[in-house]
Amino acid sequence: MKTGWKSFLTDAGAEFQAENLVHFGNPVREREVALSGLVFADLDYLGVIAVYGSDAGDFLQAQLSNDIKDCDVNGSQLSAYCTPKGRILGLMRLFRQDDTFYLRLPADSLEVVLQRLRMFVLRADVMVEDVSENFYCIGISGSDAAEAIRNAAGQAPAEDNQVLHLDRISVIKVPGIQPRYEVYASSLKAAQAFWESLNVHGAPIGSPTWRLLEIQAGIPNIFAATTELFVPQMVNLQLVDGLSFKKGCYPGQEIVARMQYLGTLKRRMYLGRIEQDETISPGDELFQASGDEQVIGRIVDAQSHPDGGQLALAVLQIKSADAADVHLGNSNGPPFKQQPLPYAFES
Repeated sequence: MKTGWKSFLTDAGAEFQAENLVHFGNPVREREVALSGLVFADLDYLGVIAVYGSDAGDFLQAQLSNDIKDCDVNGSQLSAYCTPKGRILGLMRLFRQDDTFYLRLPADSLEVVLQRLRMFVLRADVMVEDVSENFYCIGISGSDAAEAIRNAAGQAPAEDNQVLHLDRISVIKVPGIQPRYEVYASSLKAAQAFWESLNVHGAPIGSPTWRLLEIQAGIPNIFAATTELFVPQMVNLQLVDGLSFKKGCYPGQEIVARMQYLGTLKRRMYLGRIEQDETISPGDELFQASGDEQVIGRIVDAQSHPDGGQLALAVLQIKSADAADVHLGNSNGPPFKQQPLPYAFES
């Protein structure tokens, strides 16, 4: 984390573990407030890749799962970068400033995506760089979030995935149970001023609580532990506007399209509660109670819930999920109790 920003957050009461901002003194209270009140977080677990040059748009169109031509400077989109076998190498939110494309994704999966993108630049007029140090990323959530952003910056985007580029900041409205926004400030001064404005009526939270809001919204993240485990439809990308089936080719496109049109999807992502306080991590295995200890699913992400236990997104065998027979760690582990996602599966 940038030294000046970390000092600012420390003075504001932030507590860190291994350089990660985990909470502001009372994580239990933060989780309670986050589900209904106005909260804001430093999104220190995210990184940003910049892609620019005269061929940048065509280059990304040939690499990512969504239709880049639909993403102008006023919009953002989820998109997957897949291996030739259709497995997700990285999952990102893409947005633009002028002629530069920015790919926001978990920092621990950034390097593998960065290096793979660079492999395919070849002779194209494209530069691919890690520009995480150029941004201060802040998340805001709550029914009053739009008003708080307008007070801080003058305007707030009205629709999901809409982007507003204001003075030294870009604001993106992202899906959520409550209105949610991501703000990218290009200077320490702008980030501090924005944070202090939010602090008038809102409560700061750590990034684990922000990830709880992502889970609640049914929005997946692909961390290093789950790289190359899932095909896009397994994490519901077709349900959250992260896939285009009308664009041209990209790595893994044939496999992704075949799964969509031949109806061969056997796993998908579910939301559930697990009554366990011990940390549950991305990639942790799930089993059937009546099975033979074969893995039937993996955790996408899990975070503590204010009512106890943890809320989790997990990719599961559909037949096991339908039987409500899913357990963490082994066949006798705590059950994964399904909760309704905020969007419907395909009929």
